[in-house]
Amino acid sequence: MSSVIAGTRFSVLDRSRTREGHDGPSALRDTVRLAQDLEALGYHRFWVSEHHGVPGVAGSAPTVLAAAVAAATSRIRVGTGGVMLPNHQSLVVAEQFGVLESLFPGRIDMGLGRSVGFTDGVRKALGRDKHDAEDFAAQLTELLGWFRGTSDTGVRARPAEGLAVPPFVLAVGEGATIAGRAGLPLVIGDIKGREKMLRGIDEYRAEFRPSAWSTEPYVVIAGSIAVAGSEDAARRLLVPEAWSMAYSRTHGTFPPLPPAERVAGLTMTEKERGFYESGLRGHVHGTEEQVADGLERVIKESGAQEVLVTTSTYDRAGLLDSFRRLARVAGLTAARAPAHEVPPAAHAGIGPDGGAGGRGAPVARGTNPAGAPRSQVVASASVGGSLAARTAG
Repeated sequence: MSSVIAGTRFSVLDRSRTREGHDGPSALRDTVRLAQDLEALGYHRFWVSEHHGVPGVAGSAPTVLAAAVAAATSRIRVGTGGVMLPNHQSLVVAEQFGVLESLFPGRIDMGLGRSVGFTDGVRKALGRDKHDAEDFAAQLTELLGWFRGTSDTGVRARPAEGLAVPPFVLAVGEGATIAGRAGLPLVIGDIKGREKMLRGIDEYRAEFRPSAWSTEPYVVIAGSIAVAGSEDAARRLLVPEAWSMAYSRTHGTFPPLPPAERVAGLTMTEKERGFYESGLRGHVHGTEEQVADGLERVIKESGAQEVLVTTSTYDRAGLLDSFRRLARVAGLTAARAPAHEVPPAAHAGIGPDGGAGGRGAPVARGTNPAGAPRSQVVASASVGGSLAARTAG
């Protein structure tokens, strides 16, 4: 196995995508089951997302779903990818993560995004305006202040104050600069949009200022990865999402995932076909050998310390097989803690490095919130088609 891949963490973001013939509640239960399977395979983190009013996505309340996932697992880190901060009052977000960290100590991540919804209707229902995203930097500072007890309101966030819940910024475009100036770990995509992603990573590193949360830059690159017995089989796993994205761009609504076989029989308009074919290009996919080669290239180019896999597909068995194969490519170590037992490390206040994944030794909480051994940065040249489209509703 490549030393580049061996020195990289692998995590998963699941958006609780609905499928044709299956309802939203079953998608949420699928998410919890997937988290259990990925914990057994040795993945480092499992994150859930926030979408509102999207027919093809059931994940609308990420901190609630994260609690269910954390309760059903015992070692894997659990978090959000992410909570869309402009949609919420920062005090409430701090309180929610304070509760999660108190119930599942040493296992919670706080991934934060800046989207305010896909449509005018969703923004109106949330009581937000699309320009609210422009205040993200200030909202982020306010949120982190609740954990440090620096609010000038006289109010204290309980039980969040004094807890160390690692924050991450989900970014495309300007968000990378905000993450760097705040001294926070960066989650950036999409791997298929390589040049834009690499520019964002360069901007992040150039702007990075050490903070109480992270002393050095930490980059998580995000995107779809599909592994199967053949390149064609891996490509089929990408077909349902590619069609749903094409449909959303031409009809204004994001539908449930269809089976790949049904997509193959569709008659598409020229515009739909263009978006569909575009949605299939650029992903890391193929056999285990092909994916290993693709991953080594993108990790070297980006200098990322972690890969966040965002793959969604109709075929649940095929998806789990893909994650099993990727775990072999990455050399992940299967979790050994008994189910429903919180490991002693969590009670001891171990930081993110003390979770699953067999990557490195535990570190004291607060020394490196992203959980990255500082020697792992590879030479540098960072969740629809962009991470924002994949994670924000």
